[in-house]
Amino acid sequence: MNKEQLLTDCKSLLEAYKTGQLGQTTMPEDNSPAFLDDQTEMRLAYFTLPMALNYQRDSYALWRSALQTWNDPDTKDVFAVEIVSSMSDDVLRRKLLKHKVALQPNKHIDTWKRIAHTVHTEWGSFSKLMQATNNDFLLLRDIVQARHKKGFPYVSGPKIFNYWSFILGEYGKVDLRNKEHIEIAPDTHITQCSVQLGVLTENEAKTLSKEAISERWRNLLDGSGISPIEMHPPLWFWSRNGFLYKLR
Repeated sequence: MNKEQLLTDCKSLLEAYKTGQLGQTTMPEDNSPAFLDDQTEMRLAYFTLPMALNYQRDSYALWRSALQTWNDPDTKDVFAVEIVSSMSDDVLRRKLLKHKVALQPNKHIDTWKRIAHTVHTEWGSFSKLMQATNNDFLLLRDIVQARHKKGFPYVSGPKIFNYWSFILGEYGKVDLRNKEHIEIAPDTHITQCSVQLGVLTENEAKTLSKEAISERWRNLLDGSGISPIEMHPPLWFWSRNGFLYKLR
């Protein structure tokens, strides 16, 4: 493919995203509480635990449910890792199903509790986990995807881990070092855009692994000044809005 043309297209999409030309660009995660600056732990828990349940479901519905769960005094404590660690599965199940932040009564409850337990027993809190990494993306990646992989179900997967890292910066207010190494998260929308832009052929979109797609993007953007994850929002909305924005 023509790398020069791709970079031109990427710059056009970034500009279109920033200027509102891509259509509706409200992110699912915009359904969030108005956290105060000193509510770091609450913010990190809120933007992590629901992320682990975001598999083959409507992201907007998930985050609406997360906000309802947060706003309900009966269920808000599911975002406190210390409380969840000692909470019975039956109680946690009732609370997570109440506003449908969890849809699977066993797997989703296990996922939520395992992450909360891992964070609580290993670091005490999400805030201290970030402190342990010195806000370094590469160290966070090593912890979540290697050393404690089993303790972070789904979040440790390559697609969601990179997207979660992006959300930590955008919404969690974590000033990550080495964030230029965050890979693009090739979900359905990103993959469709990759075909539209000539990054992938139709066949490659069906056969290449997510890791291979991410690597393709990284190689093509290398030296351009555009980080792979920077392209995620404009590409995601370009596809989701039906490719109404015309590049050329």
